Amino acid sequence: MEYTPPPLFKQGPSARVRLVFFVVLSVGLLFIDARFAAMETVRKVIGTVLYPVQTIASLPVEWARAGIDYVTTLDSLQSENQELIRTQIQDKQKLHELDTLKLENEKLRKLMNVGNTLRVKRSILSEIVSDARDPFSRKIIIGKGLIQGIKEGMPVIDELGLLGQVTRAFPSRAEVSLITDKEQIIPVENLRNGIRSVAYGGLDGGLLELRFMAANADIENNDLLVTSGLDGVYPRGIPVARVIRVERNSRYAFASIFCEPIAGVERHRFVLVLDTFMDVQNSTEPAPPNQDTSPSPAPATPIAPAQQQAAPPVAAPAAPATNRGTNGN
Repeated sequence: MEYTPPPLFKQGPSARVRLVFFVVLSVGLLFIDARFAAMETVRKVIGTVLYPVQTIASLPVEWARAGIDYVTTLDSLQSENQELIRTQIQDKQKLHELDTLKLENEKLRKLMNVGNTLRVKRSILSEIVSDARDPFSRKIIIGKGLIQGIKEGMPVIDELGLLGQVTRAFPSRAEVSLITDKEQIIPVENLRNGIRSVAYGGLDGGLLELRFMAANADIENNDLLVTSGLDGVYPRGIPVARVIRVERNSRYAFASIFCEPIAGVERHRFVLVLDTFMDVQNSTEPAPPNQDTSPSPAPATPIAPAQQQAAPPVAAPAAPATNRGTNGN
């Protein structure tokens, strides 16, 4: 049974007829547009009229997409920035390590060159492992000892000059008293004029003092003091200190002379221990007949100028094993 509206409410053709009509119209328009491009103008007009509407309708989508892209890009940039910062820190650390190694290598080369210029039995390279517990004694601990051939009394140098003397030796460690220690006494000579003296440690500020020098002694500021070699422990010509202040008073017979150590007493990491005992023992043996017994000329030092004056020959002292004047033991 077909249900249709009453004739009173019928208006126009039926729905089926309208459907068929619009389908045929659509197909016809598509054919005409495809065949003759007759709807191109109409399509452009409609597109122009509807463009603002399309733009407004697409704004939420564009904003959402832009927000997602911003968050994604920001997170990626932050991660990349953190990675770059981490890489930069690592590169700086590696560069610092390379600079440190380069500096240490240069110092070691200078130190070994200094050891080669000195007339000693051998030289032993060692590293400073710690300072002594007593900060007032001015001592350091090096990482080699009796096993490596280090003995009490051996002088210790760095690439600049005299650093100190081994005062106690253990199997794998050794204690070195710096030249600024209060118990250290070093025979020195003025490189400018050859005047001999004795440098004493123990002053405040890490300075040395030349004692019992006449008030009219020819000592001036910036004079370089080197080891004289008279004690038989320190090879001759090692830089020790430089005069920084000379105080003379007519009421006193002696001048007050203060010196600053040449060596990096509290700065360096590697030192060179000099074995001079064999040379000292050989120097005490009598010379064969008809041979010149005068001492051989002093070896050149790394920083001593050419005009260094040789000291007058002196008799060789006793072996350093019994010499207590330089370490206070």
